[in-house]
Amino acid sequence: MASSSASPPISFTRLKQIANDACQNALGATEYYEHNKTEAWNTTIINSILRSLISESSPTGGTPSFKYAVNSTIIQHLVPTSTLNKSKAIPEPSVKTEESDARISTSDMKTEATGTDGKPHVGRRGMHSAAGAYWNEKTDGMWSFKYEGGESKGLDVVISVIWIAI
Repeated sequence: MASSSASPPISFTRLKQIANDACQNALGATEYYEHNKTEAWNTTIINSILRSLISESSPTGGTPSFKYAVNSTIIQHLVPTSTLNKSKAIPEPSVKTEESDARISTSDMKTEATGTDGKPHVGRRGMHSAAGAYWNEKTDGMWSFKYEGGESKGLDVVISVIWIAI
């Protein structure tokens, strides 16, 4: 059953700021997608968001009024976005000789985009995600967020947060 969910324990504006800060802290110095680092990135993002949610929604000295679940998904672009719109400059030989003219061919020059694995690729991988829940619509809810800072790094980060009143 799809319907609007309850107001979050903290404002949507603050949720967005928390998620953005968590992603920036985890990925700030990253230049491109590195699969062997994704577990650490996701762990950093999730733990940072959980710590902020619990500290900001709990009464002083009390226990949280909500249970939280945070999901972080990192999706690799087939080619870093920053290279998709850039043409590769192919240097022209400064002096043409009969030998160089005899070898001119476009078949041995790499002009297509390549992924981090060196294989030719173009564009992005598709992704579709959906979630549903059976809960108290007055107190429980979910929220999702796409981190815009990943575009230039050749990746997308999608965060979802679920809160359930205790």
